[in-house]
Amino acid sequence: MIRVLIVDDHPMFRDGLRQLLNDDDFVVVGEAGDGAEALAVLSSHPADVVVMDLHMPRMDGITAITRIRAAFPATQVLVLSTYDTDGDVIPAMSAGAIGYLLKDVPRDDLRDAVRAAARGETTLSRTAAGRLVDHVHSPELLKPREHELLRLVASGATNKEAAAALFVSEATVKAYLLRIYDRLGARDRASAVAEGYKRGLLG
Repeated sequence: MIRVLIVDDHPMFRDGLRQLLNDDDFVVVGEAGDGAEALAVLSSHPADVVVMDLHMPRMDGITAITRIRAAFPATQVLVLSTYDTDGDVIPAMSAGAIGYLLKDVPRDDLRDAVRAAARGETTLSRTAAGRLVDHVHSPELLKPREHELLRLVASGATNKEAAAALFVSEATVKAYLLRIYDRLGARDRASAVAEGYKRGLLG
C-alpha cells in the first residue's frame, strides 16, 4: 500500500485526486493547502509519495520540496502542476522532485507515476523532459544576451534604452524579454528582476 499526501491550494482539486487515488494500491494519509502545512502533516502522517503543486501561498512548492527532502529523505515528491516553464521544471527537479507531470495527465498515467515514484523511479511529462534535456545541453538558465538584458532591466532601462545598449531593435528586446519570462517563470519585468536576484543571476 502506497501512502500518499496530496498538496494543492485548491480543495476541489484535492478532492478529485483523493478519489482518483482511492484503490487497492494507495492510501491518502492527508491533504495540505501549501508547503508549510505539508511539512506539518508529514511529521505526524508519514507518506511514501507527496503529490504536490508548485504555485501555492505561504510556502511554494520549490521551497517545500527542498525541506521535505531534507527532513523526510524516504519521502518522494511528484510534482503535478499547471505550468511547465524552465522556471518551474528545472528548480523543482533540482530541489529533489522525483517526477514532474501536468494536471491534464491521463488518470492511469498519474497512478502509474505515483507507483513509479514510490519505487524511486522518475516520470516526466514530455515537455518537462524536453526542458531538462535542453538544460543539460545548455545549463545556463539565461543566454548571455538575455542575462545582459536582465541586468539592464534591473538597472531601470526602458526597452528603447536596452535596445540601444545592446545594438538591437526594440522588437528584439521584447522577444528577449518574453524568453526571459518563460525561463524564469516570471509574469512581467518586476517579477523577472525579482527572480533574477532570487536565483543569483543579479548581484
